[in-house]
Amino acid sequence: MTDQIDNRPLEGRLALVTGASRGIGAATALALAADGAHVILVARSVPDLEKVEDAIHAAGGHATIAPLDLTDGESIGRLAQAVSGRWQALDVMVLNAATLGTLAAVPAIDTKEFARQLTLNIASTQALIAAFDPMLRASRNARVIALSTGVAAANPRAYWGAYGASKAAQDVLVAAYGKEVSNISAIRTHIVNPGPTRTTMRARAYPGEDPATLKTPDVVGRAIADLVASDAADGTRIDLPK
Repeated sequence: MTDQIDNRPLEGRLALVTGASRGIGAATALALAADGAHVILVARSVPDLEKVEDAIHAAGGHATIAPLDLTDGESIGRLAQAVSGRWQALDVMVLNAATLGTLAAVPAIDTKEFARQLTLNIASTQALIAAFDPMLRASRNARVIALSTGVAAANPRAYWGAYGASKAAQDVLVAAYGKEVSNISAIRTHIVNPGPTRTTMRARAYPGEDPATLKTPDVVGRAIADLVASDAADGTRIDLPK
């Protein structure tokens, strides 16, 4: 029995992962499921979500797909209503979905694209927290984890202004939520900067880079699952190396 608990530290817990159809999101979902969590997979692509779900089931885990456009606030509300109708508490929420947008000098940022970027990278985070706050408060040990970037507020980089600003804002939003609820609930918030990782987004940003020199998404997924299973304090930030 002890070995089973050690091998599946998240047994009986419910996790929700956004951007779960590929890359770091999919890897995180697989790691959480391997540790015993039932994972709700959120992304737009049904075929890709089904592939991740099949992989989780093949490994003996449990998952449910939730095809959703996170830029639609009403859909987030409907998802929370559906989830709360089946489960009482949400134990883990991984905010991974994001869009890179076009890398450009600040004066050249496309206004419409920037608005869409802010909607997905920031507004959807607030909408998800608001919609699932009651379920997170109902958990005996809830974790909210936001995926960050090395080009956010602490290390701004030329031509990364739009993406960096959106992720910096997300960091502040999630950290503020953690401070608001840390003394009145069991919710703890964490920020994870995955660092250079072999993903589609990374390939778009650095087309000349050799992907073989980068760590794979499963390394990040395992780090996130280990963080969830740890007793890390609220506000803990992890910056993973290359």
